[in-house]
Amino acid sequence: MNASDAVPAGEGGDPLPAVAPQLRALRRRAALTLEAAARSAGLSPAHLSRLETGLRQPSLPMLLALARVYGTTVSDLLGESAADRDSVVRAADMEPTRAGGWTYLRAGAQGRGMQALRVQVPYGAQGDIVRVHPGEEWLYVLKGRLRLRLGDTAHLLAPGDSAHFDSLTPHRLAAEDHEGVELLFVHTLLQSPTATLCLGPTTGEQSS
Repeated sequence: MNASDAVPAGEGGDPLPAVAPQLRALRRRAALTLEAAARSAGLSPAHLSRLETGLRQPSLPMLLALARVYGTTVSDLLGESAADRDSVVRAADMEPTRAGGWTYLRAGAQGRGMQALRVQVPYGAQGDIVRVHPGEEWLYVLKGRLRLRLGDTAHLLAPGDSAHFDSLTPHRLAAEDHEGVELLFVHTLLQSPTATLCLGPTTGEQSS
């Protein structure tokens, strides 16, 4: 893990104003010096200091590492209250977001380490996109049939079938039939706009 895993404050996404003071408070609560905490998390003291002063924003791997060091959760690092994190989402309140031909309906609370979506995948949409990103994914086929490629292996999933995999494994998802496919989709990406939750690099591109 290195400095390139974080982005300068104000760049690369929405700002997270609660992170910096929360990182400092949790480190002090754990009775750790800056040097000891940084060493345990695989960071330099200078880099951790920039995170605590808001000059840099941490990536998800950094948040996970620091949460382990401080014996807490990513939600606590983000300064979320229980009310912020707990959410019931009614079907009538699920606002669709469309990107690349897919339709996403957020099925869980925002800002959590685990994100839940209902995803509608039309036939022929994004089938050539290879996705590679940190985290884990779990999907469940609600309607239609899904063609899922994990690395060099192809799988055909029918309604009721599910898959759980490390999303650093290159993967592709496509509807097998012209009627499309609908999925229940859970993954561990954090602080990602809905439109980019499932979009990874195309073949030959570097993952960001």
